[in-house]
Amino acid sequence: MMDRPLTGLRILEFAGIGPGPFCGMLLADMGADVVRIDRPGVVPQGVGAITGRGRRSVALDLKKEGDRETALALIGKADALFEGFRPGVMERMGLGPDVALAQNPALVYGRMTGWGQSGPLASAAGHDLNYIALTGALHAMGRPDSPPSPPLNLVGDYGGGALFLAFGLVAGLLRARETGQGQVIDAAMTDGSALLTALFHDLMAAGMWQDKRGTNFLDGAAPFYDTYECADGEFIAIGAIEPQFYSLLLEKVGLAGDPDFANQMDTKKWPLMKQRMAAIFRQKTREHWTSVMEGTDVCFAPVLSMSEAPHHPHNKARETFISVNGGVQPTAAPRFRDVPNAPTKPAPHPGEHTQEVLREWGV
Repeated sequence: MMDRPLTGLRILEFAGIGPGPFCGMLLADMGADVVRIDRPGVVPQGVGAITGRGRRSVALDLKKEGDRETALALIGKADALFEGFRPGVMERMGLGPDVALAQNPALVYGRMTGWGQSGPLASAAGHDLNYIALTGALHAMGRPDSPPSPPLNLVGDYGGGALFLAFGLVAGLLRARETGQGQVIDAAMTDGSALLTALFHDLMAAGMWQDKRGTNFLDGAAPFYDTYECADGEFIAIGAIEPQFYSLLLEKVGLAGDPDFANQMDTKKWPLMKQRMAAIFRQKTREHWTSVMEGTDVCFAPVLSMSEAPHHPHNKARETFISVNGGVQPTAAPRFRDVPNAPTKPAPHPGEHTQEVLREWGV
């Protein structure tokens, strides 16, 4: 069995909230030695037990000169660091990119913010919903007769933020390994969220997408790409976009040959088609429709709650969720052949590994 892909890399994480801990989890899951810099005396909270997994913790008071010197010494031993403070905070502590790269020219320095390190809004407060609102992503989500629907904080914080930060860090580390030259990464959630909308800009340019939510084939307007309520109040998800999958859907629900459904892309008939299909799905339970369509090319799935998802046979077979200390959490992704996908260490208590890390890193 091989080591995990990032084994041997030393990465410093300056403790924060939101996408920062998630990025640290991704890197630790892949085998990096992620050391989180925590404030002394911070009482650990219940939230963060999963996204805090896999790393060690060193407690430093960065307002004190001696602890700042220790942090700078750790930076000198690290391959990368990342932080999620507002622009200028690390500079005011004497730990900004210029100082860090002078200490360690091969360092990859990741910066995670909502608005980015520059621009009129750079210093303003914000959250996921604000960032995706500014990029056009939020406007596209929801029903046409309702306000835009907040999609949890998956698009800005995690899709547009943490994942792009992790990608940038790994790209920077590859470059540093080849050239010995470090890099500063400006990972803005607005930039990442905007990039996630690339397909829809492509579709608009081709005349295949309207800049109006709830009117397109991927936003819930189409009868073949939506969720439907069943007789038991549970829901199913249908995604039969391709013609052959659409034909199979009609066959499964008893609508094959029905003239109302003859032209899949007749948008004027979509409301009627959806009304009729909804009436059919309401006649049977979610379990019934799962038995009829799951595993076929209809492109079907039951809409499971987060409590239900770990018990689905497919998720169980792939061990998509694991049990750690009696609790359930999603396992590492993606998978690598011949690389162990075992549970990582639990989240540390702040300062739990201070002496251990300083000794190992030679500080």
